[in-house]
Amino acid sequence: MAAEGGEAETQQKEETKRHTYPLVRTSDMNDELKTECMELCVTACEKFSQNNESAARMIKETMDKKFGPTWQCIVGEGFGYHIEHEVKSLLYMFFGGTTAIIVWKCA
Repeated sequence: MAAEGGEAETQQKEETKRHTYPLVRTSDMNDELKTECMELCVTACEKFSQNNESAARMIKETMDKKFGPTWQCIVGEGFGYHIEHEVKSLLYMFFGGTTAIIVWKCA
């Protein structure tokens, strides 16, 4: 009986492990822009960990100020996307396990 309890605890710990580093899934940005965008996404998601809408707004507004207008951003879980974007302006990443972030620039 004690062995079963130990196995259940181990399984529960494995299920709750999440990566806390940014995991880039797709990007065609140059390295400098990608690094800056990733850092911004991490900062926004840490600051607004319970409010994805505020995190997306912060990312969009900061990207608009730094790199010109028409940046778009989605932060959330369990969504699909099909977009058209400017060349060298797409970043799709995960942060904190299941939170996905996509940032792109429209023409």
